[in-house]
Amino acid sequence: MPADQKILAIDQGTTSSRAVLFDAHGAVLGSAQKETHQQYRYPGWVEQDATEIIDVTFAMVRQVIEETGVEPGQIASIGITNQRETAILWDKASGEPVAPAIVWQSRQSAPLVDDIRQRGMVETYQRITGLVPDAYFSATKIAWLLQSDQDLRRRAEAGDLAFG
Repeated sequence: MPADQKILAIDQGTTSSRAVLFDAHGAVLGSAQKETHQQYRYPGWVEQDATEIIDVTFAMVRQVIEETGVEPGQIASIGITNQRETAILWDKASGEPVAPAIVWQSRQSAPLVDDIRQRGMVETYQRITGLVPDAYFSATKIAWLLQSDQDLRRRAEAGDLAFG
């Protein structure tokens, strides 16, 4: 990699978003970090404002670029880490989130997991997904969102939503 090129690392974690800029030799040129907030509407539920996650992450990237004086065109690569199994649904056309982010530690989909177990579907679920049924994983979070909001279900069935 040419000496004038840089590497940007983005760490979008559960409690904050951070951006770190490195030179071609791996030395830290600068970093920026800001807290993101969790919401606890009910016991066991952990959610975040998906727009806040996006806004804070982009703000930290802009901040570290501005503070270091690096031109965006000098950034040769970007590495991104994220929040494990946190689930976000968004509108494909607008790119806007359509529901709160359900954080990886949230247990609000636990009743769906209990239902999978009670119906004797554990092996089927595991064969299809490669995972044991657990509220930790994104699949049950998405299912919970689509079962709890008929408008989201309709939009998903129409192919208007994306997940990440």
